[in-house]
Amino acid sequence: MARMNLLLPAMGEGVIEATINKWLVTEGSIIKEDDPLVEVATDKVDSEIPAPTAGTLVTIVVKEGSIAKVGDILAIIENEQVQTRENTEKVEKEVERVRETITSIKQEKNDIEVLSHDLKSRTPSGKFISPLVRSIASREGISYSDLDKTPGTGMDGRITKEDILKLIDNRKVETEAVKAPVVLKTIKKDLPPDSNVNGDEVIPMDRVRRLIADHMVMSKRTSPHVTSFIDADVTRLMNWRNANKEKFFAAEGQKLTLTPIFVDAVARALYEFPMVNITVDGTNIIKKKNINIGMATALPDGNLIVPVIKNANEKNLTGLAKAVNDLADRARNNKLKPDEITGGTFTITNFGSYNNLAGTPIINQPQAAILGTGVVRKTPAVIETPDGDMIAIRQIMILSLSYDHRVIDGALAGKFLHKVKEILENYSPDTA
Repeated sequence: MARMNLLLPAMGEGVIEATINKWLVTEGSIIKEDDPLVEVATDKVDSEIPAPTAGTLVTIVVKEGSIAKVGDILAIIENEQVQTRENTEKVEKEVERVRETITSIKQEKNDIEVLSHDLKSRTPSGKFISPLVRSIASREGISYSDLDKTPGTGMDGRITKEDILKLIDNRKVETEAVKAPVVLKTIKKDLPPDSNVNGDEVIPMDRVRRLIADHMVMSKRTSPHVTSFIDADVTRLMNWRNANKEKFFAAEGQKLTLTPIFVDAVARALYEFPMVNITVDGTNIIKKKNINIGMATALPDGNLIVPVIKNANEKNLTGLAKAVNDLADRARNNKLKPDEITGGTFTITNFGSYNNLAGTPIINQPQAAILGTGVVRKTPAVIETPDGDMIAIRQIMILSLSYDHRVIDGALAGKFLHKVKEILENYSPDTA
């Protein structure tokens, strides 16, 4: 009887650990291959880990609420069948993925050491500061004199990672405590005399909302945002879509929404302007080889997730429609895999879904730009004809591009945005 370890798989780039939310089976359960076994949560997504083989789950190693690292054994499965070559290869591939992740983590540690190499290794009084603590102190603007005053809980009074994170948290609490009386005084001043501030409902953020909040604040702190706007006359596009959406569904079995068309237009524009398809690494610009477009998707609980269409420029309209519909459906049902929300190089967010004209979206780090699409609405517009200018009812939408002004200037952003407009305004079956 063969035994197989259920390992915590690689959960996406930058993810090294996960919390065990809920076991979906109990010890002694008979399981089939690909049955969902356990729900896990990372700082990017909640997902299920399937059974790598059929058999019996004999031991649960990591209990609910515990944290496991990539490569840790979560459970043990017994299989009465002799492992086939295919199963063996599957296990070997998973082990290789785990090894690659561990190598990546080691590289990350090396990067921290390189980053902190030029910083002093000791405080004025002689306390040793590890490379990791030096890196955190530098990033958070903590002086060496402040570190000198921090009691270390490590061996010989060494300041640990937990010590410096506690110092950072205490600073935040002290800052909020100073602000609170002023804020409360202002609120009371602005409220009518009979208002009761104690009657307000306090709603704690859930885990996903806290992650979104932290990511948004980090993005604004990282990138100097600039937003450019342009309007697009999509009358021709809307007429084509309305005339062909039923035929498209009959032929392809897919709904033809505007989203895959937007993805198609952006993918082609990024191919022509690759310096928008970039990320920033310190003082280096990384031009991404692949065009992977994320689409911001609202969830039933009010939160947001961004599944990614990989190599969008290599797909035709049918392939994009299938990808968009599949990812959106599984996002709303919490069925996305970790690698389906990572690796994006550009993001699209649709303000038009809620009849909004436009917005100024926040860049999805570490990307350098994000496109907002507004509602398509009928409006009078001046059009040029061989007989002169005239006013007609046209279907107009506003496109907004937020970009990282460290690496994308107004000229490049303007050219890219105009290219997206040009593609949408001239969209037809021939270009699909």
